[in-house]
Amino acid sequence: MGSVRKASAWLGLVDDNDDERYYDDEYSEGSESGDAWVTDPRVKVATDTAEEKGRRIGTVTPDSFRDARAIGELFRDGVPVIMNLTAMEPADAKRVVDFAAGLIFGLRGSIDRVSNRVFLLTPADTEIISGEASGHRDDGFFNQS
Repeated sequence: MGSVRKASAWLGLVDDNDDERYYDDEYSEGSESGDAWVTDPRVKVATDTAEEKGRRIGTVTPDSFRDARAIGELFRDGVPVIMNLTAMEPADAKRVVDFAAGLIFGLRGSIDRVSNRVFLLTPADTEIISGEASGHRDDGFFNQS
């Protein structure tokens, strides 16, 4: 396929029929039994593995104070939560922050401001590692002298 034809196909101006050559006939027809595609049992789904090892982080972008319940349920289960309050009215956002402050006080967690109206709630057993640059290191990557 020429480059002009590829560009036209990518833009959706012409039909791209050259993809058929990459598939085996046997594969493209699917299984004859009609069963749904099943993941190899030896492969663990990422969410299952993350849940087992406690490596999950919840993100919640509430629209109103009623959505605070989702924050509380995640945090109560020991999941760190990123609250993005940028879509809320200031009065409701203040109520959610007050709710989160009570939540972290009651469960001995911590709250950190990530950016304007975005907060990170961490359970008591979670350590936050600061990724700030360490001043003036002479052996750094950007040292080009």
